[in-house]
Amino acid sequence: MSIRPILPWPDPRLRRAAAPVGEITDEIRAHWQDMIDTMEAVPGVGLAGPQIGVMLRLAVVDASETRGQVVRMADPELLHASVTLRPHEEASPNLEGVSALVARPRAVTIAFTNADGLREERDFVGLWATSVQHQLDHLEGRMYFDRLSRTRRDILLRRARKSKG
Repeated sequence: MSIRPILPWPDPRLRRAAAPVGEITDEIRAHWQDMIDTMEAVPGVGLAGPQIGVMLRLAVVDASETRGQVVRMADPELLHASVTLRPHEEASPNLEGVSALVARPRAVTIAFTNADGLREERDFVGLWATSVQHQLDHLEGRMYFDRLSRTRRDILLRRARKSKG
């Protein structure tokens, strides 16, 4: 469909929780396709609706090596998270030029409405789990750097401002 512009930090929409989706319609399917096109163009392994100004609880994730295995999620919710953490260098196209090591649960179980309009539960591990959790944060109006200490977050945001010029 189309590649959508990414909202630049600190756009206030990135701090707002997204609204529930409810029914899967052609409009929702079109949003998902735009999100996939945008995620691939960035390139990235996931994208949440608010990142492109779609203030609905929509996310797409494709952490496969070969690509083409995207999972479309509406109204995702975390059901279970492993105790074991997995550190991973995270970034966001909303705040270009910086990244930070974030430790998140290595595996998660997520319930979501799929593209067929059915409620599904799925386990995600490794990079898939990290990406899903990153998207869940976006849907709640949080950014990955909110998981850092105040000092690390301040340093990251200063570096981001400097990299913008």
